[in-house]
Amino acid sequence: RRVHGGVPKYRMVVRFTNKDIIAQIVYSRIEGDVVKCSAYAHELRHYGVQVGLTNYAAAYCTGLLLARRTLKLFGLDSIYAGQDKPDGKDYCVEAQDGKPASFRCCLDVGLARTSTGANLFGALKGATDGGLNIPHGIKRFPGFDEETQKYDPKVHRERIFGRHVANYIAELQDENEEEVLKRQFANYLKAGLTTPDGIEAMYKQAHEAIRRNPDRQRREKKEPPAGGVHKKFARSKLTLKEQKNRVTQKKESFLKRLEAMDDL
Repeated sequence: RRVHGGVPKYRMVVRFTNKDIIAQIVYSRIEGDVVKCSAYAHELRHYGVQVGLTNYAAAYCTGLLLARRTLKLFGLDSIYAGQDKPDGKDYCVEAQDGKPASFRCCLDVGLARTSTGANLFGALKGATDGGLNIPHGIKRFPGFDEETQKYDPKVHRERIFGRHVANYIAELQDENEEEVLKRQFANYLKAGLTTPDGIEAMYKQAHEAIRRNPDRQRREKKEPPAGGVHKKFARSKLTLKEQKNRVTQKKESFLKRLEAMDDL
């Protein structure tokens, strides 16, 4: 769908896989959807996040990366800085007088369940804190109590900085659940990320690095080995003499199998 004047209606598409998070800015055409900008959770390794690439904190970072990259693409990154210091409170982009309008899009969750505290809302929060104008409410954010209809931003802040992961690790350590720790948090233990302050520091550095340079990191071309030739995994071509010898061996092997069957 398009509004008058041919201006596309943008959607922020968020999808989760077993090992990655995909966030895209998409608009529709008759031929199909067109991806204007994208960000992936596996890119967070370039910003210092080496573990937990599918949790709520990683979803927030992915949404933040998409927002800063999109605004830079449209030349709006210097106008709409968003929420520099996330505190869990609801944030909405405000229009600037005499300057271009904010980038507006709608959240596209696909078939994912929109239960309260779902990880996809982490990507939404990261995108809004990053400066995108996305219509939303607070009823699906972590920290909202359906009974009292009140919202606690401190609970949401803990999710944004991954402190809930450290708290769960501490519970498992207290209960001596060594097998669960090794199975689910082996990478955290290997990196020494077992305290709330340590995990929060990692995500704070990632947020600052994303805002400093949201550009996509290009892969460096691998240099050939010392011999100067890359490994070849395909079978080398046989000469005519080798091909005839191979055929002869196959015939002999087939005849031997027939003789063995006759003996039976």
